[in-house]
Amino acid sequence: MDHDPGAELVALYDDGRPVGVAPRHRVRARNLPHAATAVVVRNTAGDVYVHRRTDGKDVYPGRYDFCAGGVVRAGELPADSAAREVAEELGVTEVPLLSLGESDYADVSARYHAFLFTCTYDGTITWQPDEVAWGAWVAPRRLATMIDELDFVPDSVALLHRWLDALRA
Repeated sequence: MDHDPGAELVALYDDGRPVGVAPRHRVRARNLPHAATAVVVRNTAGDVYVHRRTDGKDVYPGRYDFCAGGVVRAGELPADSAAREVAEELGVTEVPLLSLGESDYADVSARYHAFLFTCTYDGTITWQPDEVAWGAWVAPRRLATMIDELDFVPDSVALLHRWLDALRA
């Protein structure tokens, strides 16, 4: 393992379980299998919060997403990671996260075991400027059309395809 005391340590996963630890930069450079979370934020009207990632993101820069999330840190429980990520990216706190299940995702940019969640939030959304360039509440049917029209991150679309299909019905 690298000996950079300031490096963010990421939990490496295999078959849905933690098997090791590596610095984030190595996980990205070698596309190592790790764990990540994704949280769909909805309001009580049923709208979904959609945002555009900043151009400086290391994976899928400038693309649209309907999930907040990120890597699970070494020693971190997936639910704690999801709560941390949705708070950091969108300022969503103090809401229960409901599990949507687990799945695996892999492409040339990312390879991970996903822990999927949703929550309901009617408070103020506060973007993390390094991660979010734009965002808005979107009606579910509009989200389904936006995915066909705009450049969305492939992982959220692939991982939540059944959920998205229900929006299109």
